[in-house]
Amino acid sequence: MRTFEYVRPDGVPGALAAHAGDAATAFLAGGTTQLDLMKDGVLEPARLVDISRLPMRGSTTTGAALRVGALTTMEELATDPTVERRLPLVREALLLGASVQLRNMATIGGNLLQRTRCRYFRDPAVPACNKRAPGSGCAAVTGPARMHAILGVSERCIALHASDVAVALVALDAVVEIEGPGGARRVPLTEFYLEAGGRPEVEHTLEHGELITGVEIPLPPEGTRSGYLKVRDRVSYEFALTSAAVALLIEDGVVRDARIGLGGVGSTPWRPRAAEAVLSGAPATPEVFREAADAAVAGAWTVPGTEFKVELARRTLVRQLRTVAEVTR
Repeated sequence: MRTFEYVRPDGVPGALAAHAGDAATAFLAGGTTQLDLMKDGVLEPARLVDISRLPMRGSTTTGAALRVGALTTMEELATDPTVERRLPLVREALLLGASVQLRNMATIGGNLLQRTRCRYFRDPAVPACNKRAPGSGCAAVTGPARMHAILGVSERCIALHASDVAVALVALDAVVEIEGPGGARRVPLTEFYLEAGGRPEVEHTLEHGELITGVEIPLPPEGTRSGYLKVRDRVSYEFALTSAAVALLIEDGVVRDARIGLGGVGSTPWRPRAAEAVLSGAPATPEVFREAADAAVAGAWTVPGTEFKVELARRTLVRQLRTVAEVTR
């Protein structure tokens, strides 16, 4: 790890000023991913601006939404009463996303910005990585790629977005609150992430020097049932092979509202709107669920190591739809 300057500002304005859009400066919150990347030599900031003690922590329920400060930890959000009562898919995604130790350190803002777990991106000894070195190629396309993406990818990059809670938040139309030198703005999470198939090195719309200050999570209508299913190699802390966040409002056996997020398959937390369209207004039956799952993975782009994920993603979504809808036949 290279030497760096460490700065701890008193407030958001001070943090923005300390960063000042300097390309060699980075913000530091929980540091559960960033410090690993610095030790590996993937990231080499000359200055770290520590924002961990800024007043951006806690959650409040206002009207039909839950507002979460960016420095709220994963564990704090998982135990929020509103999350427990109204947002089971968010709570389950948080609890399945990391060990207790990490959940007490990792922040919501940092989790949304976590970098890919692609083994080639994280190893500077691998020269071909368009995400780390634009124009160099993608070693994952021809190498072992079991933990890579099949949606929102191309031969340029098949890196996977690994966040669990982002999958649930995308399904709920969460909005990211951002502050920067140009002022404050709000961005829907579905528009915040950028697919890896275009410019892999640009992962989201956050400008350098901007700071996520909070997340607004719309609450689904009363009567909505939801949950998060994570399929992985082992039950203990592990990243998803596939996952599905599902929220359904069912009346008289008909799906009145469907919200879906897929994880483990996309270069971004994936929102399969085609699958939601299949479900909307349709009977909550296994046949409809299978049709929705087919729509969810339409257009998948695979390499030999990721071909299995197409069928696994279908089965994951069908299983979670049946679970949430309480369809047993």
